[in-house]
Amino acid sequence: MDLTSKQRAQLRGLANSIDTILIVGKDGIGDNLVKQANDALEARELIKGKVLENSLLSPREAAEELAPLTRSEIVQVIGTKFVLYRPSHKKDKKDKIVLVQDKKRK
Repeated sequence: MDLTSKQRAQLRGLANSIDTILIVGKDGIGDNLVKQANDALEARELIKGKVLENSLLSPREAAEELAPLTRSEIVQVIGTKFVLYRPSHKKDKKDKIVLVQDKKRK
């Protein structure tokens, strides 16, 4: 699943209003952090993470390492924060994020 620039822009806008729920510290990315990210992505679809100053990873490295482990897409990396997106697998989820569709030019 590759996000288009319009979809990425839409998700960046939605991410402005959400709180940071994932913190990457000096221990880096372990099994516990991956499980926490997976649970949060399943519940919310869009999550914001932060990399602390004492971490050995940069925010870009943390996002690039976490995205494949959670089967998610990197939406944005800015400052010490990053945003990840993965569509929920729950069919009965009420507030699913509906991405804009790119209209192809002919």
